[in-house]
Formats: sequence, structure tokens, C-alpha cells
Amino acid sequence: MVRIRLRRVGLKKQPSYRLVVADQRSARNGGFIEIIGHHNPRTQPATDIVNEARALYWLSVGAQPSDAAVYVLRRTGTLDRFARLKAGEAMETLVAEAEAAKAVAAPVSPKTRFPSPGPGEGKMKKVSE
Repeated sequence: MVRIRLRRVGLKKQPSYRLVVADQRSARNGGFIEIIGHHNPRTQPATDIVNEARALYWLSVGAQPSDAAVYVLRRTGTLDRFARLKAGEAMETLVAEAEAAKAVAAPVSPKTRFPSPGPGEGKMKKVSE
């Protein structure tokens, strides 16, 4: 079965995730079919970027999202658009609506929840003068 799920990338203790379409039997960071988005939980608020056209395509051909992917797709509004696609709306209309919503949304702050320490507040030894 084809699944839409998160694939962990990033450094140790600094996770970032890619939203990928993969075979259910492949490993978490193993082979995948296509990257359809990104999720960064370290920013405030969490950053979610989804390619709506590809996500709607994979959902329409039967790909099943994992629990974590459902959370991301619900926050971006993709699952609501998929329900409307199943009800009969045109995909082009839904993708155009998603692009318009993305343009209107507030710009994403690149700041993380864990800012770097100020001068003299780090854990490394101070340089003696």
C-alpha cells in the first residue's frame, strides 16, 4: 500500500521532516516515490509547506496518510480540499484556492523555539582575556 508519511531529516536533536509518498513496507528514511512537502516543528509556529496538486493527486489515487501526515495535511487545509474534490469540484479550482491562501498567509518566521544564547550565556568555557 502507498502511504503519505513523514521522513526525518536534519541534524541530531534538530529534526525537520519531509512529507513523502512511499511504499508502506519501506523504512522510515528508506526509499520513497515523491517528496510532496516539508514540516519544520522547530519554528514558532511550526512551518508546513505542501504541494497541493501532488498531495491531492496521491490522495485521489488511494494513498493513505499516516497519523502524523493527517495532522500536517489537516493544518494546511489539504484534507478539506480533498473532501471537496471527492464531492465533485475541479482540481484546478482547489489548487488555485490553495495558492491564493498561501499568498495571503502571514510570512513564516525563521526563528526557532530554541534561540541561541546571548553573549556570555553559553555552556562553553569563557575565553580569558
